[in-house]
Amino acid sequence: MSKTTAAEVLEALRPITDPDLGSSIVDLGFVRNVVVDGPSVSFTIELTTPACPVKAEFEREARERVLALEGIESVEVRMSASTRGRPAAERKEAVLPGVRNTVAVASGKGGVGKSTVAVNLAVALRETGATVGLMDADVYGPSLPLLLGVRDHPHGETRDGKEWIIPLEAHGLKLMSIGFLLPGDSPVIWRGPMVHGMIGQFLNNVDWGELDYLVIDLPPGTGDAALTLTQQAPLSGAVVVTTANDLSLIDARKGLRMFEKVNVEVLGIVENMSYFVPPDLPDRKYYIFGRGGGRRTADELGVDFLGEIPIDSRVVEGGDTGKPIVTHAPESAAAAAFRELAGAVARRLALIASRTPAIADANITWSDAPG
Repeated sequence: MSKTTAAEVLEALRPITDPDLGSSIVDLGFVRNVVVDGPSVSFTIELTTPACPVKAEFEREARERVLALEGIESVEVRMSASTRGRPAAERKEAVLPGVRNTVAVASGKGGVGKSTVAVNLAVALRETGATVGLMDADVYGPSLPLLLGVRDHPHGETRDGKEWIIPLEAHGLKLMSIGFLLPGDSPVIWRGPMVHGMIGQFLNNVDWGELDYLVIDLPPGTGDAALTLTQQAPLSGAVVVTTANDLSLIDARKGLRMFEKVNVEVLGIVENMSYFVPPDLPDRKYYIFGRGGGRRTADELGVDFLGEIPIDSRVVEGGDTGKPIVTHAPESAAAAAFRELAGAVARRLALIASRTPAIADANITWSDAPG
């Protein structure tokens, strides 16, 4: 009969290191509920994001290390994830109190596919099992209704003397856009204070509930609406979208500088419409707008390069019919690129959260069953 203890199981697991946080999964508090029952061991590894790229590797190595202990014949490894973000104490009584991570998707200029990136990033995060909301803060050019095929109008509720807007839902996302509130193709002809008020309503009067991630599609450029949101929303980080041509890259630099000035961490740059692969030449890539500009800009400015999104006609087709390519063509290279982007964003947010007291909230618990 095995005399292995829970403490010995933890010591066996200690060499396994999280590649992003650079520490042992035991020291980080990822290993929970260790139970030793004679020759059988079970425990849970709780990751900081469901998008962890080494999830399967963790599970395999953990099982092998514990099976190597004397007298252990079977190991059950349960993998789970608890998305880290702002500490609960910080979120209490604050803007977006139920939202753990708030991600701005921005661009220095229009026409680079920022909204398409925001939509597919949100859908890809949702695919990992996270709870996700998507806010269209592009007041003058709302695109969420078209990109997600939503034509309904949100309704309101009064609770505890406060008016709440209930967000719409599609593709597993909670959604809000001024496009849901306007009739037909009515333009928004507002001055700055009205824009400021609408963004405040989306942050304070929409019942977002509990979310792992709220993705915010910012308006292009660095004008009033973008600045208002960066000042009012508790942004965890920002993703800057660009194309490889010089004009877009110049404007992307301006967007990065804006976030620096308001002390919002830039998670990285993603290069959209990066290259084209002809259907009859799957091994060829054509860099229509230039090559490597996004990566060079990221290197120059000292931020991460989050990847290249290829050109695919199905992105446009799906956008026109309310079907994001992540769900419309899940096996496509573009869908895979969006999933990689989502994983990179989730991991960087988890790394940011690890610098706060939130990670100290994780408690290691285990028990030895009589054996």
